[in-house]
Amino acid sequence: MFQPLSARLAQLFARYSDDHRHRTNQAIHVVAVPAIAWSVIALLWCLPPLITWFKPGVWSALAMFAAWCWYNRQSRALGYGMLAAFFLAAMLCRLVEQHYGLRVLGQAAVAVFVLGWAAQFIGHRLEGRRPSFLTDLVYLLVGPAWVMAKAYRQMGWRY
Repeated sequence: MFQPLSARLAQLFARYSDDHRHRTNQAIHVVAVPAIAWSVIALLWCLPPLITWFKPGVWSALAMFAAWCWYNRQSRALGYGMLAAFFLAAMLCRLVEQHYGLRVLGQAAVAVFVLGWAAQFIGHRLEGRRPSFLTDLVYLLVGPAWVMAKAYRQMGWRY
């Protein structure tokens, strides 16, 4: 039904997994990576649109679409999962914006971003290995897919 995982993503997952063997570091990443991804989406959501008839969130939508294109090209199944995750992240941004305003959304995004990265670096300190993205920035995209793949495996889903 789904295309197999691309050879490139399989290789990236293998390297990413090699940098994340410590159980505590893995547990930290399962929480921190989605939190950081949401915070980036929320920060982009808060950027003012350049064209007045655009609404807040346009930059975040464009970034999510670009990232989704990459995920979907690597694995259709993971692409669908990331599409759902992006949808939920956007809905959370919209709810916070609607109820509390863009300022609060931006403040929450900065706080989550800082806490998420602090947790990541603590995990890598325990691991004794540098974060993967320091060797190649593509790992900033691999991290969320790696967490999604981990969730798929827990549910017995193929990706």
